[in-house]
Amino acid sequence: MWLNNILETIGNTPLIKLNKITKDLPCTVLAKVEYFNPGNSIKDRMALKMLEVAEQEGKIKPGGTIIEGTSGNTGMGLALAACVKGYKCIFTTTDKQSKEKADILKAVGAEVIVCPTNVEPEDPRSYYSVSKRLATEVPNSWYVNQYDNLANRLAHYEQTGPELWEQTEGKITHLVVATGTGGTIVGTAMYLKEKNPNIKIWAIDSYGSLLKKYFETGELDQKEVYPYISEGFGEDFVPENYDMKYIDAFTKVTDKDGAVMARRIAKEEGMFCGYSAGSCLQGLFQLKEGLTKEDVVVCIFHDHGSRYVGKVYNDEWMLQRGFLEVNTFKDLINGRGSQKLINVKPEQTVLEAIELMKKYDIENIPVFDTGGANTGAISESGLFNKILNNADIKDASIGSVMEKAYPEVAFDTPVERLSAFINKENGAVLSKDESGFYHIVTKYDIIQSLSK
Repeated sequence: MWLNNILETIGNTPLIKLNKITKDLPCTVLAKVEYFNPGNSIKDRMALKMLEVAEQEGKIKPGGTIIEGTSGNTGMGLALAACVKGYKCIFTTTDKQSKEKADILKAVGAEVIVCPTNVEPEDPRSYYSVSKRLATEVPNSWYVNQYDNLANRLAHYEQTGPELWEQTEGKITHLVVATGTGGTIVGTAMYLKEKNPNIKIWAIDSYGSLLKKYFETGELDQKEVYPYISEGFGEDFVPENYDMKYIDAFTKVTDKDGAVMARRIAKEEGMFCGYSAGSCLQGLFQLKEGLTKEDVVVCIFHDHGSRYVGKVYNDEWMLQRGFLEVNTFKDLINGRGSQKLINVKPEQTVLEAIELMKKYDIENIPVFDTGGANTGAISESGLFNKILNNADIKDASIGSVMEKAYPEVAFDTPVERLSAFINKENGAVLSKDESGFYHIVTKYDIIQSLSK
């Protein structure tokens, strides 16, 4: 039997046991894998519910425009619903979110406005403020406000909670959620605690968010708020969807730990999940004390890894932020980003080399002949000694004063072996990448990598 439209595929996502990555935990750990929803995230549930409630309450009319501030996933759910129901969409998001999220929203017909991340929520440039302003300017529009719209948590009370109870046959003892708007964790918790008040609800927050401190003290401490890289959870205010009495514990996960864990989930469990899934599972490991073999823990895996291929699943992005260990020459290059190799030819003057060193703040320059062969080197220390003995050397050709060529190594040479090629007389090594382009690594690069 067929379905009438894509919206009928929302919900009833699988609950899958984790095996390798959680083998050292005494309990059973199950992942509620929400990327099986048509929009590839758990937000499909509440997006449709909020729209249905708005229609019932007459807040949006046929042909109207849906306006919302979103990190991407809620927007996707709303956009799918808009496609089926005939609405337009305008979404605001932040420049912190992955480019893939904005591109996907555009692909399903939404207009996307990117706003700065590092501003207060009340700032007129924030994605909260811009979306609110647009709702007053665009005729026949509805401002969703997922943060304070209680239909958000109602969706999880009606759907996610009952699904988990049925799928675990009532055996669930813990629910772990990386939380942002509060809809998923509170709505699901409301249902589960009605069934069994002893079920523990654990919330995962990000460093740079104030939710954990608010939970512990009731204080809205803006000193807790600062920019962070993690996406889809954490907040710089407390949305109305929160009711902290349903939450039993909070822990914060670093940007690095969440990203690394997401990659582990993909490699060890075959689940290509997003940033918040990694943070959710990392949070479980941080709260694991007291778990027993009788416990059944459910982690919400919110969305799909395709939203993060330019970030979490990109080695260069991870290396640049110190999220991956630097092991090889290639890692060193990826970690500092793409940089054009500065080189000189033998017929150029020493003065030209000195000017390049000043301009690019470098100490070592390889010398390539007209055919592109590695024939020599110029170093700041070597030039210093020569200029002290003869100030007129600045007008001499590089070929007449150059030092021996920097050694060449394989692109995958381990960092530990690179140090064997660098000494007092030789300050760098060269290597060609897969495309045949030269790159340079200096003793400074190695010291920097080992100090991270």
